[in-house]
Amino acid sequence: FGNSTFVAVGDYGKIVRSVNNGSSWSNVTTGDSPYPYGSNNLRGVTFGNNTFVAVGYTGKIIRSTDDGSSWDNVTKVDNDNLYGVTFGNNTFVAVGEDGRIIISEDNGTSWTSSSSGDETLNGVTFENNIFLAVGEDGRIMRSFDNGSNWSSSTSRTTNDLNGVTFGD
Repeated sequence: FGNSTFVAVGDYGKIVRSVNNGSSWSNVTTGDSPYPYGSNNLRGVTFGNNTFVAVGYTGKIIRSTDDGSSWDNVTKVDNDNLYGVTFGNNTFVAVGEDGRIIISEDNGTSWTSSSSGDETLNGVTFENNIFLAVGEDGRIMRSFDNGSNWSSSTSRTTNDLNGVTFGD
């Protein structure tokens, strides 16, 4: 949610948006072909600095600066699937396959790569100046420096963790 607009993303590059608190939704054309299957599947979306950023399979990154009406492809870091993205401290952080973490400090225009190991990360959030990512086998990773360095935290579970959020 951002600028009074809800945005949802999904398979085959599908993007829908609502400007009336979710009462009705409109389709957004991304120009992505539905084939090959999976290469355009989007798995995460977030908003920050008047910019929506969505991420997905094969390292797909797209961004919108007009409240989700149109989207531009961003040069991807690699072909690892990305599953989650968040925004905090003027920084976008995306996570995914094989412990992939990528960071953008220029509103999602360019990205740098980081890594947290080899276990897939499925979700990421930000609050209290901490980026927190979760993933396979109960993995929890924290960054106190805008995503540059990450450390493990014990979750006390070996179950996969798929999402994380912060609320007051």
